[in-house]
Amino acid sequence: MSIQTHSKHINRKRLGHIILFISIACSSLAYAEEGGSGHYMPGSMASSIDGVPATETVITRINYLTYSGSFDKDVVVPIAGLAATQVGVESQALGLTLLWRPPVELAKGWSYAMSTTIPYVTIDVSASVSDLSKSVGAKRSSSVSGIGDIILMPLMLNYTITPELNTNFRISAYAPTGDYEVGRLANTGKNFWSFEPTASLIYLSPNTGREFSTYAGITFNQSNSATNYKSGNQAHIESTFIQHLPMFGGVAGFGATAYWYQQISGDSGSGAKYGDFKARSIGGGPTLFYSARTGNTDIVAELKWLHEFDTDRRAKGDTIFFKILAKF
Repeated sequence: MSIQTHSKHINRKRLGHIILFISIACSSLAYAEEGGSGHYMPGSMASSIDGVPATETVITRINYLTYSGSFDKDVVVPIAGLAATQVGVESQALGLTLLWRPPVELAKGWSYAMSTTIPYVTIDVSASVSDLSKSVGAKRSSSVSGIGDIILMPLMLNYTITPELNTNFRISAYAPTGDYEVGRLANTGKNFWSFEPTASLIYLSPNTGREFSTYAGITFNQSNSATNYKSGNQAHIESTFIQHLPMFGGVAGFGATAYWYQQISGDSGSGAKYGDFKARSIGGGPTLFYSARTGNTDIVAELKWLHEFDTDRRAKGDTIFFKILAKF
């Protein structure tokens, strides 16, 4: 199978071309959210497997990620009403994504879809902790598993500019469905809503098999009523470059993903004892991609490892993402 033939097949089947990512560098300071992490996992949306299909279809996708990281020992992190230092985090999440592209034509070149992702989360946190009003604490650990905060995407749009160039736009809502308890280090939910518009530009060359895209989004957080803490808004940019080659009875891709993530407004509320709590995160790593067709079903998989090269008042570690979807 030639690269050109396969690319035309992908255009026909509209797997959802979201194919990206350049190297990012930034040195400016930012702000960090409550707990030192937000709803959006940096680098998670970065390639064609996350695309908005252009034709009527149903997609079922399994998402798996594992993260291991720690904060600098002198950083004080506000977690669920606690002041934590020497924080270490180990987490895993398994999510089910269901996407439907209905038989609705908005206009020439435009397609609409909607999706939801239900995650099951396991998280282990260890830290030296105290009440936010105290300056000393004891070493503690916490481990929980359960349903996390469900992700709703009621509006997903794709516009085909040319057969090689597409643009996507979507709005995500993170619902506080996960378990949350004040005074507990590990929680499967954040206990607040977040809303996130994201736009992307996606390029795929049918002649060379090269794909390149960039995503940019902003997460707008609501207040955590249990701690009176409002995390500032975060901005993120991810880019991926992949070279596709016919291989193993389908098409394999080899490339890299990079991201830049920061908050663009400070934390607030009576629970924000440490003010803006400045932070940033820059990371990247290799990305592997594979697609093939079985009967009338397209199977697409992606594996990537992202290392956090530069962080400030945010955990520094490694994330492994694995996604596999079936398009009917």
